Amino acid sequence: MKKYPATTLRKHRRYIIFIIFVPAAVISGALAGFFLALTRDLPEIRALDTFKPEAVTRIYSADKVLLAELFTQKRVPVPLHMISDYLKQAIIATEDRHFYKHTGVDLKGILRAIIRDIRAGAFVQGASTISQQLARTLFLSPHKNIMRKLKEAFLALQIERRYTKDEILELYLNQIYFGSGAYGVEAAASTYFGKPAGELTLAESALIAGMPKSPSRYSPLVNRPLALRRRASVLKQMAQNSMITQNQLTEAKLSTLQLAKSEDISIRASYFVAYVQALLEKKFGGDRVYRTGLTVYTTLNYKMQEFAEKAVAKGLEELSGRMQMHGLLKPGRLPLQAGSPAMQSEVAGDATRQESPQAALVSLDTRQGAILAMVGGKDFQESSFNRATMALRQPGSAFKPLVYACAIENGFAQNYMIWDAPVVFKGAGEGQDWTPQNFSGKFKGEMTLRQALSVSQNIPAVKLLNKLGPSTAVQWAYRMGMESDLEPNLSLVLGTSEVTLVELTASYAVFANEGVRTRPFAILEVLDQEGRSVWRARPHLRTAISPETAAIMTDMLQAVVEVGTGKKARCIGRPLAGKTGTTNSYRDAVFIGFSPTIVAGVWVGLDHYGTLGNKETGARAALPIWIDFMNQALAGRPYCDFPLPEGVVKVLIDSESGLLASEDCPNAVSVVFRKGTEPVQYCRQRERGFGGL
Repeated sequence: MKKYPATTLRKHRRYIIFIIFVPAAVISGALAGFFLALTRDLPEIRALDTFKPEAVTRIYSADKVLLAELFTQKRVPVPLHMISDYLKQAIIATEDRHFYKHTGVDLKGILRAIIRDIRAGAFVQGASTISQQLARTLFLSPHKNIMRKLKEAFLALQIERRYTKDEILELYLNQIYFGSGAYGVEAAASTYFGKPAGELTLAESALIAGMPKSPSRYSPLVNRPLALRRRASVLKQMAQNSMITQNQLTEAKLSTLQLAKSEDISIRASYFVAYVQALLEKKFGGDRVYRTGLTVYTTLNYKMQEFAEKAVAKGLEELSGRMQMHGLLKPGRLPLQAGSPAMQSEVAGDATRQESPQAALVSLDTRQGAILAMVGGKDFQESSFNRATMALRQPGSAFKPLVYACAIENGFAQNYMIWDAPVVFKGAGEGQDWTPQNFSGKFKGEMTLRQALSVSQNIPAVKLLNKLGPSTAVQWAYRMGMESDLEPNLSLVLGTSEVTLVELTASYAVFANEGVRTRPFAILEVLDQEGRSVWRARPHLRTAISPETAAIMTDMLQAVVEVGTGKKARCIGRPLAGKTGTTNSYRDAVFIGFSPTIVAGVWVGLDHYGTLGNKETGARAALPIWIDFMNQALAGRPYCDFPLPEGVVKVLIDSESGLLASEDCPNAVSVVFRKGTEPVQYCRQRERGFGGL
């Protein structure tokens, strides 16, 4: 073996030492720097024992009326032994099933989350333990990034070193947000069930435990059906983790959800405020909304809101009286709450005797889409379900204008003649023939589109849709602002697809706004505690139809008010346009109408889809509410006509033949046409010299 001189060996040792220790020193320095960067701005864990003072968020109307104050309900920290065992188990099963096994960080959970995040290409799967959630809630921002997750994990390890598992769980249960301003389980139990946290049942505990994931979404006060589905999911997880038996699971899933009646009656415009609350929570998060003292200016006109509430109350009182006369409603019987198991179990024939009718009204500014007034039901204290924004109901003939607008845009004119006569559509309904019927059961023969819409004949509308194609009409409706799922079939024009009142009302605003679509919005501006603007509304405007089509449709809908199913509204004495809607068996009564500046929609019905009674049409049950509201809303406003764009012309036509008419013709009406499409031939009465007879 070759021997190296001592000097050579010493030189090699220096190289080896350099190669090994220098990189090690660099790596150690980098790790130390990273550790310092990670921990230098971390708070003291002792801060867990204190709570930051909170400020009140105030919601105002556009005319500066205080509508509501939002704040955390009185926080009452309770020891762990005063919290229901069911609730503790439900929280652990849902949020951190290995809580009593890990040391603050669940490595397996993190690995699963990383894999799912990589597959999704975004942060979609959380892996935070209860300790990590507690650290994040108290010390860190909710913004998702790698550094925050590392800090969260480091703080969780520190928390686990300082506190026992039961102490951590107690801190968590007293700190976490459960929606509707409730921080901590005691406040949540009081808010939703009116009882202490120690008295919660298994079903109640599962419902509350399901809320921290998304409080504004899973709150039973916001979306009862979704909250019940979330409760079932929590119960299933508890059973899978052997915390409850299968019998307990079944019994809890079938139990009736009985929420506490709200004691806060100081809130004005309750349905609107709840709607705004949900928007704020989605935009800023519940923590910021209820704890940092925001000032929120909304679009609501409080005077108009009062008009709306009074109009709805009066209309429902009159309708209830008629229903009592016909034996459809027993006086003195409390109404069932929308979506309640009691209601769902009622048979249709008996339920009509136990539930009061409901109504909804929403009004928008036609130019911007600002919500001016909103009533979501008869009484918010009895039912917080907002029928203006959440209820999916059939609009009946109130959907027809969207299809007629599609026809006008595609070249049809108001005087287009169409036959109102019996017709059969082969294979129109799942292989079966379909024979549409008129509401009156009578046929009027050949008539203009204008006349067909004004008197709301069904058969001409169905024939028109058949010419256009249902799929074309569906896409057109979406273009005008509809968002609900629409079925592309011939009954679409009769309003068989379920929609919300607010989206249907917004689609009518397109006609008044010269073809420009607006998206309804409720918040004008949000200020922080220092008065700085943190959010400001930007109205969404988009051209949906041509100004000429909008003017023609407005003219046609004016005929509904002047001589058609909406003629009761003539008493207001203003330029108005609108359309009635009635569904089969008088389950829904609708009227949507507008002036040049305001559009309003009214729905009346029963939550369980029972009948309102014979002849309770949109014109009888909904239109009077609309008239009462609009009569007061327009009082004091300047008188103005609907605008006419340069591309249209007004001519006198005979309402029956659709041909030109002289001024002395008994059937003469002034009608809007696109320039170049107006009729050139006079009606036979003019030719025969019978004008004026």
